[in-house]
Amino acid sequence: MSIVFGTRQPCDQGAGPAAEASCAARARPWVLGVAVLGSSLAFIESSIVNLALPDLQTDLGLDALSLQWVVNSYLLALSALLLIGGAAGDRFGLRRVFVIGLTLFGATSVACGMADSLGSLVLWRSLQGVGSAMLVPASLALINVHFEEQERARAIGIWAGASALTTALGPLVGGALVDLLGWRSVFLGIAPLAALTVFIALWRVPASEGNRAQSLDWPGALLLAAGLSLLTFGLLGAGRGSAVALSSGLAILGGFVLYEARARSPMLPLTLFRQRAFSGANAMTVVLYFALGGALYFVPFNLIQIQGYSAFAAGAAFLPLTLLLGFGSAPAGELLKRYSPRTLLGAGAFITAVGFLLLTLPGTSSTYLAHWLPGITVIGIGMTLCVAPLTTVVMSSADDSQSGTASGINNTAARLAGLLAIALLSGLAVRLFSGELAATLDAALPALEPVVRNSLIANANALAELAPPAGTVDTASVRALIEQSYVGAYRKLMTVCAALALAASAIAWLSLGGRQPENG
Repeated sequence: MSIVFGTRQPCDQGAGPAAEASCAARARPWVLGVAVLGSSLAFIESSIVNLALPDLQTDLGLDALSLQWVVNSYLLALSALLLIGGAAGDRFGLRRVFVIGLTLFGATSVACGMADSLGSLVLWRSLQGVGSAMLVPASLALINVHFEEQERARAIGIWAGASALTTALGPLVGGALVDLLGWRSVFLGIAPLAALTVFIALWRVPASEGNRAQSLDWPGALLLAAGLSLLTFGLLGAGRGSAVALSSGLAILGGFVLYEARARSPMLPLTLFRQRAFSGANAMTVVLYFALGGALYFVPFNLIQIQGYSAFAAGAAFLPLTLLLGFGSAPAGELLKRYSPRTLLGAGAFITAVGFLLLTLPGTSSTYLAHWLPGITVIGIGMTLCVAPLTTVVMSSADDSQSGTASGINNTAARLAGLLAIALLSGLAVRLFSGELAATLDAALPALEPVVRNSLIANANALAELAPPAGTVDTASVRALIEQSYVGAYRKLMTVCAALALAASAIAWLSLGGRQPENG
């Protein structure tokens, strides 16, 4: 009999089928709570850091391209290892992998908060991503395994809603922490919550042995990690070395797919993609979360550096999105009983696209109610219709023995989308801003000294943090033109996000069926 903290483990074997069934039923609220808490911490770490980036940029003296690594080092490790993290849960037991991942996540959060350079912060952020890659797929798979089919959609809806609520609260809490204690506090505050969740998981969540006959696909994991790393370096870099890294990354990723097709125990079972619903839902996840990740990365910069919001006020600006996702996701999951995935997800992505278009309204001086609230609210409505149903479609397309793997694949799709969004859209933002700035300066200040103009264009990778060079005669006018140019680039980025959300809607209509897919 297993004993943890002096308490009998729930659902110990040998108690008889009736007792085990009763124990399993009593454990479900704890399973759901632990899954929500664990996944929320990992999701929060993505959203909360965005509010700390302007303060971190100033403190460490980083330009926009260097700053990306604070976010992308985490997303890169998470994206590269989510698949093997999901398979590890199936192999070694979901609770065991969940607890190990959460422990690593909490410990490295403390290390991030104590980092004194970009290099050390990037290192610890990478290891934090490793922990997330273990706990995130296990959290959703725990629900899939411990809840019966008739309760699963609602449980996943609650998981998605609660995770979305806590994730969306990240900017609000993170903004307050940054204003009061600085950017380090957004990392240090994670550790106590992680420790509490580990305690509850060991105390109340039933353990499972996993399928020990299943081997882990380490060669596949190494190929995926190497391919994504080179691809990211290629996208974020410049020059000939960047082109070599990009082409090498794409070649290795192609080799990864070929290897997975022949591997005995692939972490990416290509047979899952034979199901149209599974393939369509994951393709939609990539495109929709690419758009969302790009928007949520750039909006806080606009709010803080252009509109003059404090970090807390910028976080509070997302409150409508927070409330809609938090309280609407569970009911949205239930809507799959009345509407087809095609209808629900197609409409949700279309509404999200409208929200991104509304985010093109703000100028250099905008009111929240007229220019920011409509777009944020409409995005909240659209994403609420998508998050839980999309997850349910993916998980319902795989049988229970592949729950961790299916969860890992879908989470990889979402995190990889965020990674690529930041890498690609940040580079696009610099190019757009540079072009806007050159045109604006030439039109508004044709007499501006060539040295000043060339210095501004050369340092355009600072984006909205760009400051007029020392000795500039008309500093106020130049600063106003910098802000105007940034807003012009920002509007084009939001238009790109809207187009991608429309593409996600089209994928839903073309690939998803008229009814909820059955397991297996």
